[in-house]
Amino acid sequence: MAVRPVFEAIQNRHQINADCHMLCLRKDTAFAFFSGFSDQQKKRSIRSLHQAFLEGNPNRKVLEISSRSEEELGVSLSAFHLMLHTAEGKEYTVESAFQAGKVFENGGPYRDLLEASPRAAKKDERLRTSGGIVAFEYNGERFATEPKTLFYNWIYMNALAQSKALAAQILEYDAFTDIEFNPQKSINCQAEAAAVYVSLQRLGLLEEALQSKEKFREIVYISKMD
Repeated sequence: MAVRPVFEAIQNRHQINADCHMLCLRKDTAFAFFSGFSDQQKKRSIRSLHQAFLEGNPNRKVLEISSRSEEELGVSLSAFHLMLHTAEGKEYTVESAFQAGKVFENGGPYRDLLEASPRAAKKDERLRTSGGIVAFEYNGERFATEPKTLFYNWIYMNALAQSKALAAQILEYDAFTDIEFNPQKSINCQAEAAAVYVSLQRLGLLEEALQSKEKFREIVYISKMD
């Protein structure tokens, strides 16, 4: 057995309470995990996780967001595939933009990683030899390291908002998983970002939240909402 989070979009303001650390609901779910790195094993684990979640939440529609997803939409929404478009007409994957935005104690940001493949960007040796992360940078703006997921969620949701077709399709789902995400080892999660995006849409707050990183932090990172 294993435990992984399922991130559920908020349907209305009444669901927001003191237990909400941000604008989505995290439901840690125990399920039968199938070890191994093959697509077949990963997909068995995804189906097991979804089944376990749906036993207690039968009216929810769940989507796996990763390159392992059995749904084309889930693959397209992976940070390895979702594209971020710039005002200059360039485009980068969310993953490459995230890695290229890291500012370290002894180097960075390594902007050449914007042009790298997401896999190459994530594995670049400089990310492990430049000391601790002290900030993030993107498009001339600097982002603090707190809240820890702010920068990742900001660029992910901006990219999704730019992809009109994907942004429309994701609203058909209520909850999201990422089988590769282990909260004991990682901080940022594309499933969490997706759930927050849907929450913002359902609450009519997306446009306001994306006005600035300050407004984004104010709306998304909450303990409660009046």
